[in-house]
Amino acid sequence: MVNWIGDVLAHTAGYERLAGPIGLLDDEPPNLLRYLFTDERARSAYRDWDRVADDLVAQLRHEVPLRDPYVAELADELTVTAGADFADRFADLATAPRRTGSQHIEHPEAGSLRLLHETFALPDEGQRVIVHLPADDATAAALDRLNGRRPGALRAVEAAG
Repeated sequence: MVNWIGDVLAHTAGYERLAGPIGLLDDEPPNLLRYLFTDERARSAYRDWDRVADDLVAQLRHEVPLRDPYVAELADELTVTAGADFADRFADLATAPRRTGSQHIEHPEAGSLRLLHETFALPDEGQRVIVHLPADDATAAALDRLNGRRPGALRAVEAAG
C-alpha cells in the first residue's frame, strides 16, 4: 500500500524482490516520489523515467489537498533536492493522473521487465493499492525466476500505502 504522498506502507514479498534491488525500499519509510527524484539509480532502473515521474507527480498534485502539511513539506523538499525536474511537473496542472499504465524497469537480477500497473484508491484511508502484472511472456518468465516460482504461477506483485 502507498499513501497519497508516496510512502510505501506495506508490500508483498514479490514487490520486495522487484523493488529492493533497484533501491526503492532503501529509505525508511520508502517513498516512491523521493526515490524517483533523488536517487540516481531511479533513472537507470526506469527506462521510461519521464513518464513515470509525470504520473506520480500528477497523482500527488491532483489527489491530495495541497494544504496538507505533509504534501507541502514533501513538495518543498523535492523542489530543493530535485529542482526543476520536480518543480515544473508539480506546477503543471494540465497533466492528469492515470490509474493504469506500464513501466519498463531494468532490474539488476531479472533484466528488462515490462510491467502493467493499475492503481486502486482507498479514498477513506488516503491510501492506494498498486498492482503490477507482467506485460509480456519474457517478463512473466523473469518474474517467475526472480520469485522462485514455477512458470505460469500467480505473478502479481503489489505495493500498498
